[in-house]
Amino acid sequence: MSLYDEMGGRATFEKLVSHFYALVAVDPVLRPMYPDEDFKGAAERLLMFLEQYWGGPTTYSERRGHPRLRMRHANFHISEVERDVWLKHMQSAVNELEMRPDLKEELWNYLVMAASSMVNQPRTF
Repeated sequence: MSLYDEMGGRATFEKLVSHFYALVAVDPVLRPMYPDEDFKGAAERLLMFLEQYWGGPTTYSERRGHPRLRMRHANFHISEVERDVWLKHMQSAVNELEMRPDLKEELWNYLVMAASSMVNQPRTF
């Protein structure tokens, strides 16, 4: 059984992404980063990416090719501020998932690592 299945499959990742984007939709730091016409598309891409990463359908690669996360996020201003807000909302979404604690911890650790690797702006004081 894949981690994707152990984590609850599509329903789990849909819940995660839905909760996360509901918070992003009203966030003054992150919402401006998403054009109105692509907000839903961003959620769909995150869902496809997470499903594929954790062993689910490979729809992301079939539609978009290799994830290349840093390259795809290079045009966005991502400092520690944006990362921390992203992680705050993602933590809220992860907390709502019904999943074994060890799997939830593995998911969270990955999200922290991924978010930190997207930072592309220097720290400002």
